[in-house]
Amino acid sequence: MLKLMVFLKPYKKWTVFMFLLLFIQVLGTLYIPTLTAGIVNSGIVAGDLNYVRETGVFMLVVALFTAGVSIGGTYISTYIATGMGSDIRKRLFFKVQSFSANDFNRFGAASMITRSTSDVVQIQQAFSALVQMLLPAPFMTIAGLILAFSKNRLLAFIILGLMMFLIAFSAIVITRVTPMFEHLQTLMDKINRTVRDNIIGVRVIRAFNRTGHEKARVDQSFADYAKIAIRANKFFACVLPMVMGVMSLCTLLILWFGGKQVAAGNMQIGDIMAIIEYAVLILMYLIMGVAVFAMVPRAQACAQRINAVLDMEPEISDNVVSGKVVKLEDPVSHGEVEFRNVTFRYEHAEEDVLHGISFSVRKGQTTAIIGGTGSGKSTIASLLMRFYDIQEGNILIKGRDIREYGQRELRDMIGYVPQKAFLFSGTIADNLRHGKKDATDLEMHHAAAIAQIDDFIREHKKGLDAPVSQGGGNFSGGQKQRLSIARAVIKEPDIFLFDDSFSALDFKTDAKLRKALKQEVKESAVIIVAQRISTITDADQIIVLDEGRIVGKGTHETLMADCSVYQNIAQSQLSQEESA
Repeated sequence: MLKLMVFLKPYKKWTVFMFLLLFIQVLGTLYIPTLTAGIVNSGIVAGDLNYVRETGVFMLVVALFTAGVSIGGTYISTYIATGMGSDIRKRLFFKVQSFSANDFNRFGAASMITRSTSDVVQIQQAFSALVQMLLPAPFMTIAGLILAFSKNRLLAFIILGLMMFLIAFSAIVITRVTPMFEHLQTLMDKINRTVRDNIIGVRVIRAFNRTGHEKARVDQSFADYAKIAIRANKFFACVLPMVMGVMSLCTLLILWFGGKQVAAGNMQIGDIMAIIEYAVLILMYLIMGVAVFAMVPRAQACAQRINAVLDMEPEISDNVVSGKVVKLEDPVSHGEVEFRNVTFRYEHAEEDVLHGISFSVRKGQTTAIIGGTGSGKSTIASLLMRFYDIQEGNILIKGRDIREYGQRELRDMIGYVPQKAFLFSGTIADNLRHGKKDATDLEMHHAAAIAQIDDFIREHKKGLDAPVSQGGGNFSGGQKQRLSIARAVIKEPDIFLFDDSFSALDFKTDAKLRKALKQEVKESAVIIVAQRISTITDADQIIVLDEGRIVGKGTHETLMADCSVYQNIAQSQLSQEESA
């Protein structure tokens, strides 16, 4: 958790001011028992009502001032905790943006959501409690003991002894529950993952009548969490009774031994009252310290999980691979995009997904990639976007290995339409401006017209301001694909990369879109990953993949003549296309 204290640096001045207020608060709180003792000894016992009145008014002023200082300290500590939490979330967000697909998969979406929300909240709450309740405790304890010793050593030793017992008891409890809280955060990930699956997959669950099974899964995840939480809380359940018992015992011992001191004429009644107040303050702050320590194990577990993300070195870094600048054996470029003997294997996979892939894509031409399921088509798209790094070979854009480009620079050159169309919540205009942030309405309508979605937008009463729900759930699959294509078109990139992006379109719309697209992107290199042959028959170059290897390369006509894999794909789709 200490590693996260670096986030306090921007609030250094506020932190110093907060400590000053805490110190003043402790002094003011401890000064009140001294005034109480004076009122009893010099006012009530002596019968001096003026002294009682004057000291009472002064005590009220001190109490109000101390309360004001306490409120100020609480406000500042809350401000610092909130700011620190916001900074941690920002750092987590930008860190995750640098992750490769493999890096992100090590944590998972559900775990990252928990780390960015629940874990950060736990740290914020722990910090606020630490500052408001735990940090004053040492000041209060030391100063209170000094004042108690100045009144009577025997009674001060009673307070000290019981205080040490309470600290030891709390340490034992915290040691036992820390592993439980670490486990609780893991179980919270499981709950988030299970609930997320059920929300996202609700239609599939209903379609297969698996509601009962999924309900059992959710119930089990909640039951596992509750079981550990109850075990941890059983330990804390005995803390408060123990503390209250210690406080009562302390008061009893002070009155017993203090009464004997008063009877012997060695102490005054006011001093006993002051020592009791010191004891109550010391033990009360210890109680609050114990309450804070109850939060520390969980906050510590959360901090470790956050640090695991922040400390992780991204698998993919700008300009370097394996610590060395990329060097090309052949610096001559053979196209806008070029794959040179590329071999790739996914992490923990037993076999390569791609074997010695080599091809080039020229500016102004369309290259299509087709093959059976699992042949490696989408993997090629992911490698070009540098979501993964290759093990062998080179991928070049404009004659430079893509690992020599910054990732932002690389992706600025590519208009990517993913296999699974995704829209962000907001409006249609918001989504299109992901491609070009300053796009005008005219530019957005032009891109939408190319993507064959402009008629739909104009017919909607809100037009470009039409709302988009999370993930584009209020649009059909074809509409989402066309909006995703429009988002890429408006970017006007050097390279277009369509990863099976026409699959949800009917053949008529598909043909219109490709015709409009071809007229628009004459100066760009176009790569189309496809399942349907009808989508790619007019491509300048078609690459046929089978089990991660190129088994054919050419136009539709040449491949129909000499590539058996392509012929089989064509024959399997022929009747479907004819009937369409």
